[in-house]
Amino acid sequence: QVQFVESGGGLVQPGGSLRLSCAASGFTFNIYFMSWYRQAPGKERELVATISSTGGSTNYVDSVKGRFTISRDNAKNTVYLQMNSLKPDDTAMYYCNTQRDVFGLWGQGTQVTVSS
Repeated sequence: QVQFVESGGGLVQPGGSLRLSCAASGFTFNIYFMSWYRQAPGKERELVATISSTGGSTNYVDSVKGRFTISRDNAKNTVYLQMNSLKPDDTAMYYCNTQRDVFGLWGQGTQVTVSS
């Protein structure tokens, strides 16, 4: 069945970096646009970044432009999010999924906490 397994989160000081990974399975990964989302406590889930099926095109929410980079490895069915210059406002649970949640399910997410 369709599955998303996120990893790589943790506690980091402001200005630090993390690299998130998401292993996807149960569908034809290389034909789908993939996205990273995040949800902070008390807030709605937010789309952070999207990458096209081939990796040739990316988009980011304004608040992370220039700091985050989304990438993918279609041979490994994995999507990544490199996060640099992290800020306390980046604190959230991070999830990956297809663009627009095609399959209607989510993984467990990976927690990112930015704090001194």
